[in-house]
Amino acid sequence: MVQLTIVQAVKFALEQEMERDSDVLVLGEDVGINGGVFRATEGLFEKFGDNRVVDTPLSETGIVGAAIGLALYGLRPVAEIQFDGFLYSAFDQLISHAGRIRNRSRGRFHVPLVIRVPYGGGIRAPEHHSDSPESYLVHTPGIKVVTPSTPYDTKGLLISAIRDPDPVIFLEPKRIYRAIREDVPEEDYVVPLGEAKTIRAGNDVTLISWGAMVRQAMAAAEKLKGKIDVEVIDLRSLSPIDVETVTKSVAKTGRVVTVHEAPRTCGLGAEITALINERVFLSLKAPVERVTGFDVPFPLYKLEDYYLPSINRIIKGIEKVASF
Repeated sequence: MVQLTIVQAVKFALEQEMERDSDVLVLGEDVGINGGVFRATEGLFEKFGDNRVVDTPLSETGIVGAAIGLALYGLRPVAEIQFDGFLYSAFDQLISHAGRIRNRSRGRFHVPLVIRVPYGGGIRAPEHHSDSPESYLVHTPGIKVVTPSTPYDTKGLLISAIRDPDPVIFLEPKRIYRAIREDVPEEDYVVPLGEAKTIRAGNDVTLISWGAMVRQAMAAAEKLKGKIDVEVIDLRSLSPIDVETVTKSVAKTGRVVTVHEAPRTCGLGAEITALINERVFLSLKAPVERVTGFDVPFPLYKLEDYYLPSINRIIKGIEKVASF
C-alpha cells in the first residue's frame, strides 16, 4: 500500500498503464516537461519520452481530434483538457466522431480513448475553470462518463477507462485533488465502470452524489447521525448509471436526495429522479429532492460558496424529505 492523494493516484495509474502497455500515451497542453497544470503527469516525460508524452498546441479541438485518430489507429491515448470549461470547443469531435464511430462502422472500429478533465468549482479560479459539464456529456450516446471521489477509486477507475474499448470522459474533481489521502494498492487493480458504491448504509433517506460533492454528502449524513439514518451512494459512473444500486436503496428507504454542483435544470439529478419514478415509484414516501447549483454561469470566487451545495443545504434537503 502507498498513501496517495487523488492527483497522485492519477499519475500512478497513468505510469503503471504506460509501463504495462506500450500503446498507452499521454497528450495535452503542458503535460510533458511541465508535468501538467496540476502536476498529474509530472515525471512521465522523463520516463517515457516525447513519443509517448506529447505536449500539444493550445487547441482542445486539435487535442481530441488527434486523440481520436490515434485511437482509431490502434493506440490508447489519454488526452488531458486543462480545465472543464475548455472542453466545449472539442464537443464537435466528441459528439460527431468519438461517440459515433462504433455505430457508424457497425462495430468495425472502436475508439479506446480517455479524456481527463479536471472539473467543478471550489478552487477560486477564473471564468471557464469551474464548470460541471457532466449533463452535456452523459447525454451523448457512445461516450462513458466516470468521476472518482477517492484516491483508491481514482486509480482503479482510470485503469478501467484506459483499458475500455470505448471513449471515456474521466472527470477529476479538482477541488479535492489534494484534500484526501488514503491507502492505495501498489499492484494492478480495477474498479469496474458502471458500478456505484454505497459508502454509508442507512434506512431513512438515500443520498446520491458524485465527485467532490460526495464529501459534502457524507459530512451532512454524519451531522444527522442519531436523528436521520442516511444511506450515501457515490455514483462514480455517470454513464452508464448503476440503476440497480440506486433503485435497491430507494426501495429500502423510500426517500431520496440527489446532490450535484452543476446547474439544476436538466442536471443529472433530474435523470436520476426520472429513473426512480419509472422503476420504484411505489416505494417513494416523498418527492425526490434535488440540492444543486443554480441556473446561472458559475460565479467568480467571491460568490463560489453561495453557489456550491453546502452541508447545510444538503441537511435541509434531507430533513425536507424525511419530514414529508
